[in-house]
Amino acid sequence: MSREAETVIDDLVWQDAERVSGAPCFYGRRVPIQTLFDYLAGGETIAEFCLDYSIPREQAEGVVRLGLDSILGRLKAA
Repeated sequence: MSREAETVIDDLVWQDAERVSGAPCFYGRRVPIQTLFDYLAGGETIAEFCLDYSIPREQAEGVVRLGLDSILGRLKAA
């Protein structure tokens, strides 16, 4: 599938309805971003997640920043 058929956010996250059941994933990987948040909620660190899934730390931190920016943006709009 071409990049035009995918949803891509800041070269950090991609989503394709035909891959990984349409779950948003780390760009260029088939690792759902939900997995990172599950790790963090379970008390694991970003470093452990990155090691276990071979995700660059900068990419994992970028996804966390996207989540924070989304929350802050919604609060400012309210």
